[in-house]
Amino acid sequence: MKNLKLKSARAALDLSQQQLADKVGVSRQTINAIEKGDYNPTIKLCIAICRTLGKSLDDLFWDGEQ
Repeated sequence: MKNLKLKSARAALDLSQQQLADKVGVSRQTINAIEKGDYNPTIKLCIAICRTLGKSLDDLFWDGEQ
């Protein structure tokens, strides 16, 4: 399932995938794969992304419909 919440939060801060990747220490391809739903990030990476974007785990990675 695509992670549109992550993509939206990243775009709201005017960050490219590359810029977010640089801030959390992964490749741009990893961020792209997370947004496309092709990769399940570790909790450590999830937390790093949340801190960088100023969001909670619930905001970005929890889908209340599941």
